[in-house]
Amino acid sequence: MGLSAPAARPAQNPDGQTKIVVIGGPTAGGKSEIALQIAREFGGAVINADSMQVYQELKIVTARPDDAALSAAPHRLYGVLPARERCSAGRWRRMALDEIAGALEAGLLPVVVGGTGLYLKALLDGIATIPDIPEERVQSVTAWLDEAGLEAGRARLRAVDPATAGRLDAIDRQRLIRALSVFEDTGRPLSDWSGQSPQAPPFSAFKIALMPPREDLYPRIDARFARMIDRGALDEARRLSALQLAPSLPAMKAVGVPQMLAHLRGETGRAAMIVEGQTATRRFAKRQFTWFRRQYRSPDAVLTQYSESIRDELFNKIRQFQLTA
Repeated sequence: MGLSAPAARPAQNPDGQTKIVVIGGPTAGGKSEIALQIAREFGGAVINADSMQVYQELKIVTARPDDAALSAAPHRLYGVLPARERCSAGRWRRMALDEIAGALEAGLLPVVVGGTGLYLKALLDGIATIPDIPEERVQSVTAWLDEAGLEAGRARLRAVDPATAGRLDAIDRQRLIRALSVFEDTGRPLSDWSGQSPQAPPFSAFKIALMPPREDLYPRIDARFARMIDRGALDEARRLSALQLAPSLPAMKAVGVPQMLAHLRGETGRAAMIVEGQTATRRFAKRQFTWFRRQYRSPDAVLTQYSESIRDELFNKIRQFQLTA
């Protein structure tokens, strides 16, 4: 499908309210293509909302936009953090708001795209201000939990933050670490920080949900994972492993990475690794389907596929949205 020539459009409507476009949906559904088409048509900047595509070391593994896409429209928040760092929803939101403001100053329409529901929710609904916790603190809590065990960790959380403890799943290790880290670093329970009123977003969003049928999506997931391996994803995983990062860091748990690392350690064969990586990605997509159906409230456009005719209808809706107070 050819890209139409870019045509600048106002990033604000007549009453001065900021307008952005947000695209969400499961992995491998084609979100990046739609974002690029919109950016080209409306003179926009594509802003990443994928929690793994922010990491420098994960270009192939996370299917970041290729050089052709990067040259066709401005792209922001791709590969901006080293894998040794931890990107939270709050940190990403601050970066995204800065990029949205920068795009508007340049006369560009911000087009936010990604499949990380928590990030999109933080952007669209606001988020309570929780301090960034130093990685050293997170690692200290993780090491203690490894030694003391999950039950001791849950008991500790019940003692210092019973409200959060009551909401956590018994096996949700990562959120347990997060809650304990916040308390240990700030002296205040996570429930106190989370209880603050979130800041309202400083914009109006046209929300697109791309939700292809699973019978169409899953074969695409399998094919894309196999292509990643052919294009050097294992070399990328090998370089990541050489950094000797803590296993609890988000980049080390990116979809497909644990399976590749197990293969590199000689624990699985190549064929088994590919099957396991494909299965993990399909399971991840299933969780994304569930989140977007339950949490992505009142999208302005729900697409099960993308075509020339659908593109024209979608563009007309975006134009109307830009001109509506």
